[in-house]
Amino acid sequence: MLKHLKSLTGHQNPVYALANSAEEGIFYTAGNDKGIVEWSLDKMTFHKVLLHVKTSVYSLHVYNDFLFAGLRNGELIVYNLKTQALAAQFQAHEKPVFDVVAVPSKEELLTASEDGTVAVWSLKDFSMLYRIRVSADTVRAIAISTDAKHAALGCKDGLIRIYDLLDYSLLYVLDKHSLPVTAVQYSPDGKYLISGSRDAQLNFWSLPDYEPRHTIPAHMYSVYGIAFHPSLPYFATASQDKSIKIWGSDDLKLYKILSLEKGTEGHTHSVNKLVWTADGKYLLSTGDDKLVIVWNWEQQNV
Repeated sequence: MLKHLKSLTGHQNPVYALANSAEEGIFYTAGNDKGIVEWSLDKMTFHKVLLHVKTSVYSLHVYNDFLFAGLRNGELIVYNLKTQALAAQFQAHEKPVFDVVAVPSKEELLTASEDGTVAVWSLKDFSMLYRIRVSADTVRAIAISTDAKHAALGCKDGLIRIYDLLDYSLLYVLDKHSLPVTAVQYSPDGKYLISGSRDAQLNFWSLPDYEPRHTIPAHMYSVYGIAFHPSLPYFATASQDKSIKIWGSDDLKLYKILSLEKGTEGHTHSVNKLVWTADGKYLLSTGDDKLVIVWNWEQQNV
């Protein structure tokens, strides 16, 4: 199903952030070594340091020609990939920016922070449109629903808050995790929302009513990433327990564990981020072991 293809080295410290490029065969990583790195999938190698930054990078996101980076000091960097130049850099939050997600239908960008707020920015001029007080503590993760009507916000207080993207009103508060929510993701078919937490559980919420439907004890420790395959009925999860797991998105069955403890190639420390390439051929993972691992999807073995 998934086979280790290449472990890429170059980072000197843990890697926290990962994003695909709009350009095929290119992706970006960043973390605790104060540089945003561009990699080539075609050559399976480090390409260049795209940008040096003054503090750790906790989040990366690509939309159209722009790469957005959320920093530990609360700043947001906007880098123009077409001109290879810095487009903007400003203080977005008082504390670290943990997630950045575009809302293309509204030409807006959402940033989530340890300061308990989510800020809404214009993608036209990067001006701030709104600031929403979501929680008294960290907002860790953002997911946009398939129909672009809702935003799910995973929070340190163990709650998931669902906001209406039309007017940013609060619609639902989901309470089932016993520890901070660290990952949220909507299924591509629009049938459910998955949430992952420091309690190592995956919770499944049915749409459109957000009723709790299933709970899976997915990992031994925190779930840090959830990523749906772009075309096939599977999703991957990443965890502090150093493993990556592949699940069926229709039957919710566990199909594959990628872990040194299970005798496969894998990360030696916490797995922090996952992303599939647009064609679904590769799964990319990053972690505290400073590695970027490329996994090859072999559909014939499914």
